[in-house]
Amino acid sequence: MPKYIFLILLLAIFSCKKEDSLLNENQKLSFSNDTIIFDTIFSSIGSITKTLTVYNNNANDIITDIEINGVDAAHFRMNIDGVPGNKQSDIHIPANDSIFIFLEITIDPSNLNTPFILTDSIIFRKNNHEQNVKLVAWGQNAYFHTANTFGEIINNEDTTRFYYHLINENTIWENNKPHVIYGYVIIEGGYELLIEAGSNIHLHKNSGIIVGNPFSNTTGASLQINGNLNNEVIIQGDRLDPWYRDLPGQWDRIWLMPGSINNKINYAIIKNGSVAIHADSVYNNNPTVEISNCIIKNISNIGILGQGAHIKAENTIISNCGQYAIACNIGGEYEFNHCTIGNYWSFNNRKNPSILLNNYYEGADGNIYIRNLNKAEFTNCIIDGSLSSEISFDKHESGVFNYHFNHTLVKIDPNINTNNQNYTNVIKNQNPLFKSLNDFHLEIESPAINAGINSNTTNDIEGNIRLNPDLGAYEYQD
Repeated sequence: MPKYIFLILLLAIFSCKKEDSLLNENQKLSFSNDTIIFDTIFSSIGSITKTLTVYNNNANDIITDIEINGVDAAHFRMNIDGVPGNKQSDIHIPANDSIFIFLEITIDPSNLNTPFILTDSIIFRKNNHEQNVKLVAWGQNAYFHTANTFGEIINNEDTTRFYYHLINENTIWENNKPHVIYGYVIIEGGYELLIEAGSNIHLHKNSGIIVGNPFSNTTGASLQINGNLNNEVIIQGDRLDPWYRDLPGQWDRIWLMPGSINNKINYAIIKNGSVAIHADSVYNNNPTVEISNCIIKNISNIGILGQGAHIKAENTIISNCGQYAIACNIGGEYEFNHCTIGNYWSFNNRKNPSILLNNYYEGADGNIYIRNLNKAEFTNCIIDGSLSSEISFDKHESGVFNYHFNHTLVKIDPNINTNNQNYTNVIKNQNPLFKSLNDFHLEIESPAINAGINSNTTNDIEGNIRLNPDLGAYEYQD
């Protein structure tokens, strides 16, 4: 994907409308900080105090209401010029003067129901006009990855600073404490991030991992997620409340930029994001990413998004995606073996089928640009979901459009002819008979049992040996 598209997306995510003034558009307050960060990592019951200075640089006095507002407000305490209280009215700030607000937080990090990151705001409100200062605190003991540098996004005459955490050396994330990402972690070209088996990765809202730095011209960044059977790497949001346990869209994505190499994701559970894995154009002859033994679920947009990429995936389950489970977009090469796609999204009406195959895009200038789909191979897979057809063929006739469903159960438009070279031994529009819509093990009567073809994927996602291979990620066990 071109870098300018990345920058536009970041600008859309992080650009904010300028705040209205408290009394009118010419009368605003100024603050010593726009965000108060309590950056102490608590190893026991922790308490720390921060100070915010509020300036009235106007020629007139300002009277405003001030309160701490948000779901985590109970953890914060506010004192305004010696007066305690989280909600105070008619605070007088003289012209060309200031007031001090003292902020304190107390957290018990041993409470496992406490979110890893608590965020609220101090709201300054009068006459329907508001300004705010954000409050950010760590709720539990963990490794916290926050911004340590910035890049600049230039859009015409506007320049926006994009703050992020840069990894510019070979780095290992150990599994002895959770890792919490606030914003974006970006891996510089030429360096590798390795995540150990058993690690727990928690991402805040609008946070993600970007492999390759769009603010530099370097290449060769790499991500290695090295989970093991029964010791998976778990990647999810930072809210631990029961209501958030299966809620999609809590964080952004893992983004493999053009120029990233040798990306491997093994035994990971990736859930509750907007896009689980976003892989851009291939940089060398190797796959952009190899995905194996993974579970991807509860994704608000797309499970695996390839943009002219080369993706290999095996023994992987993709379920409950609000748009596509797999989007093979603007060409590329894709190989899926023993994958289970069960898309029974229930949060709203899903309109997109589970699989998208595409070989072109429309540019900003309105012209059509061909990107050949050199290969889209689905072998020993199950493709099912709640729509009447779960495969979309978005083909431009002037480009290459190669696809093949080989020994695969497919839910497809019944009017599509499958008696051709694009289909080999497919099971068309039969119920795969999963244990349930959330458990993709096979029932004994499933047509997917013994319906596969031998391949190099000789064990299923649970380590069971395949003799007469079943379709999907799970081999049936008596």
